Amino acid sequence: SLVARSLGYHFINTGEMYRALTWKGLEEGLDLGDEKAVLALAKRLLWEFRSTEEGTLKTTIDGMGVTTQIRDERVSQNSSIVAANPGVRRFLCRLQRRLGSRGGIVMEGRDITTHVFPDADFKIYLDASIEERAQRRDRQLLVPAGGLQAALQARLVGFRADIEIAAQVVNHAQHSHHHLAGRERCNRRAADPPVPTERPHGGFDEFPS
Repeated sequence: SLVARSLGYHFINTGEMYRALTWKGLEEGLDLGDEKAVLALAKRLLWEFRSTEEGTLKTTIDGMGVTTQIRDERVSQNSSIVAANPGVRRFLCRLQRRLGSRGGIVMEGRDITTHVFPDADFKIYLDASIEERAQRRDRQLLVPAGGLQAALQARLVGFRADIEIAAQVVNHAQHSHHHLAGRERCNRRAADPPVPTERPHGGFDEFPS
């Protein structure tokens, strides 16, 4: 998003689309492993992408913003099932192409440089270690945002249960890392060529450089 802002472009994290669909499926009690049912839900929803003042496009479904809902832990635990649905990926890829058809956009996502826009002007692959992903997950869990986070903060009363949280976030990061790595081997061919970048401990302001 910092790159997009510095260029005066729009920005979208396409992973939010999969998380939004996951949340909606959970709300409706769908079996997320039922690929046909989840695809039918995706096609039934009204997908819109509304720009913030900073130029970030936020996903809305049926007129509802879902920025808070998609950070729910149950969404994190189930979004990989939806993301592995071939029909859903094809459907959302079409939406993503439509969003980027006029140019002037930075897209973040695993299929962007290979399936959505293989002819993109610039392709950058940004990686992070399992430890860094765990730290990010830790920060997400500890940010008050209602629901689970608020309940945890109330129960902890200012005392961080370091061992329990560390075990949770590392396990989640390892599961996500290995699952996504496997999925990427199937779904992603090498972009030609991407710019590989790994800055596990760099500050946010360093990335646009």
